[in-house]
Amino acid sequence: MINLKPPEARASTSTATPVTAEKALSIISRGWKEVRDSADADLQLMKNRANSFKDLASSFDRELENFLNSASKSTFAVPAIRSSSHPFPSESDFVKRLKPKLSEFRRTYSSPDFSRKVLEKLSPRASIRIDLSAIRNAIVSEAEDGEGADFDEKVRFRRGRRVGFTDFRWEESQFKDWEPVRALKTRLRELERKSSSSDILESLKNSEFVGKVKSSLKAICKEPTESKEVPPLDVPELFAYLVRQSVPFLDQLGIKRDISDKIVESLCSKRKNQLLLRSIPAGESSIVESDNIGDELDVRIASVLQSTGHCHEGGFWADSSKHEVTNGKRHVAIVTTASLPWMTGTAVNPLFRAAYLSESAKQDVTLLVPWLLQSDQELVYPNNLTFSSPKEQEAYIRNWLEERVGFKTDFKISFYPAKFQKERRSIIPAGDTSQFIPSKDADIAILEEPEHLNWYHHGKRWTDKFNHVVGIVHTNYLEYIKREKNGAIQEFFVKHINNWVMRAYCHKVLRLSAATQDLPKSVVCNVHGVNPKFLQIGEKVDAERERGEKAFTKGAYFLGKMVWAKGYRELIDLLAKHKRDLDGFNLDVFGNGEDAHEVQSTARKLDLSLNFMKGRDHADDSLHGYKVFINPSVSDVLCTATAEALAMGKFVVCADHPSNEFFRSFPNCMTYNTPEDFVAKVREAMANEPQPLTPEQRYNLSWEAATKRFMEYSELDRVLNINDREFDSLSSQNNSQVMRKSVSMPNLSGVVDGGLAFAHYCLTGNEFLRRCTGAMPGTREYDMKHSEDLHLLPPQVENPIYGW
Repeated sequence: MINLKPPEARASTSTATPVTAEKALSIISRGWKEVRDSADADLQLMKNRANSFKDLASSFDRELENFLNSASKSTFAVPAIRSSSHPFPSESDFVKRLKPKLSEFRRTYSSPDFSRKVLEKLSPRASIRIDLSAIRNAIVSEAEDGEGADFDEKVRFRRGRRVGFTDFRWEESQFKDWEPVRALKTRLRELERKSSSSDILESLKNSEFVGKVKSSLKAICKEPTESKEVPPLDVPELFAYLVRQSVPFLDQLGIKRDISDKIVESLCSKRKNQLLLRSIPAGESSIVESDNIGDELDVRIASVLQSTGHCHEGGFWADSSKHEVTNGKRHVAIVTTASLPWMTGTAVNPLFRAAYLSESAKQDVTLLVPWLLQSDQELVYPNNLTFSSPKEQEAYIRNWLEERVGFKTDFKISFYPAKFQKERRSIIPAGDTSQFIPSKDADIAILEEPEHLNWYHHGKRWTDKFNHVVGIVHTNYLEYIKREKNGAIQEFFVKHINNWVMRAYCHKVLRLSAATQDLPKSVVCNVHGVNPKFLQIGEKVDAERERGEKAFTKGAYFLGKMVWAKGYRELIDLLAKHKRDLDGFNLDVFGNGEDAHEVQSTARKLDLSLNFMKGRDHADDSLHGYKVFINPSVSDVLCTATAEALAMGKFVVCADHPSNEFFRSFPNCMTYNTPEDFVAKVREAMANEPQPLTPEQRYNLSWEAATKRFMEYSELDRVLNINDREFDSLSSQNNSQVMRKSVSMPNLSGVVDGGLAFAHYCLTGNEFLRRCTGAMPGTREYDMKHSEDLHLLPPQVENPIYGW
């Protein structure tokens, strides 16, 4: 603010001022009177403008508001400078010389490029200084020589008071920088001539500067009305989205996914370039353009739904009553279709998985295995081994496991009622298996062989009861079924039933290899390891080699359940076709099974050099000395015996098949494509010594590595390690520039999955339909004997035929 107090007020604060200084002040006062009419409004407006630029440092919006307020409330008046004790003297020659200087100051002050220079020179931290030394020199030249020193001291005193501007000083070096301010004077004079303050505000609103400010603010803060400008969906977009969401359902009808993708692409190809640009700001379009057409279509649908204010809150079949983590610890339930002492993959591998998952303190683990009645145990378990109670079988399982892993296991073992089906050599659950996991522990479910567990499942939907459900496919059922009578028809129905139950009951599906059918929600990854005992045998073999001892004293062998589908058909065909080429080659075969007699009879008829022996544990001492493991099977998903042989440092000769893809990276694995190639690989293996495994190769075969792969590919690490708040924060960071589709867009796939689960529940609830599809009688509910063994409630009474 300019301090223009009357001279008498200033005289009271400085009584010792010399007479010469008072005369100089009188001359200056008279000069101000003559220029008052032209300068008073300018000084007031300069004051307001300076205050506005000062406020610009704190807030741009506040500066604009102050500018408008100051412009509308200006009075364009400055108090007159009068002195009762010192009247204005007559005009002197000094004032005449001063007038041209003031005129020149005002002409220079009026510059046409005011706006640009003001913004450049008057930044929030700028220090604007004007030095009145030119006026002071003119005054000094008029005054007497004896009075010059006193006046100079007076001028320095007034300069030290900063002449009324709180934050500005005046210097001659920046006198020329005030040319933009002169343009301000001209502009403000035009504003002064406006008839009212409303005219001033209207002029400011229509100015180019204010227009640019509004555009910038709109770009930063999007107005909610923008969503109303999103164009509606057209028919091709709706049809393309319907096809995209119906891909799993169309797969049930035999329509491949790539065909569905081509239909979607053809429907959207004509508008691909403008699909998102109409609904997403231009700055964000490049982010989405990098995705495929399906993702672009999803965002397009979401933008239209968001513009209507729609928010999707869940599907028609959604069940919100799920487990909530209360004590900071998660719970994992592993459900499998077999149990020790049956030495099958679905009994052994889930057991090791439970042991290694329970090593982490982040989660509790429960292993749910089938409980068979005494009559069924005699048919399934080897060496006539049976158990009178679940507690007795649990003790057997724990002892077997801890002998092999080398540490005390800390997980719970529970049992569910089941029956053995002789025709399929499979264990079928009896009743609702999910009910044997308490609701308080229903957090994460791992279904070993999910298609097998859910073929005849009649109970609560797994994905409704559990927060995350992972299925692990162990068996290539289609390969077995197509070998049976009417195999092609059975294969067709089983393939689509497998797709059906996978969609209905799993969030994520892991296939051990690409040998299985392509299932919904699935990825391929080997999440199995080998028994640590086999790795120890391999280390022992390496130590014997280092000592110069001969590790392998025997030739080749084959080990597996003696059924034709387990590779025995392929083995006999290869040896019969190249009997002369493999003259002198003997193969020892270990295994038991329902086809044992037929297999042995066929080998004897063909006069093959096969030595049949009873089945035994692959870690048995009698098998350590063999150098080559032969495995021609193409029905396996991932042969556990092959991994065990590699862990023991042996050669493996196997077919070039997707089931053996994981083993190709090991130097001791020899794959063949033709029968002639098989002969060459066998000869090469018999003539050479296997290479020792590297530490990395040994680790890749271990259960530690398998558990790590499982946590990653099943997304269990994300589920266990990221709570809801952290996950929401992560999602907001990753999607800061791309709208979150799930907020506005319903998931048609989830609706279809829920409908499939409901239909499956209705069909499996009818005993007549269950029997028509091959279910065992009495498996919809467990029987009285099961309830006694497992201490369960008595089973419900049902109609023996219709089950209503």
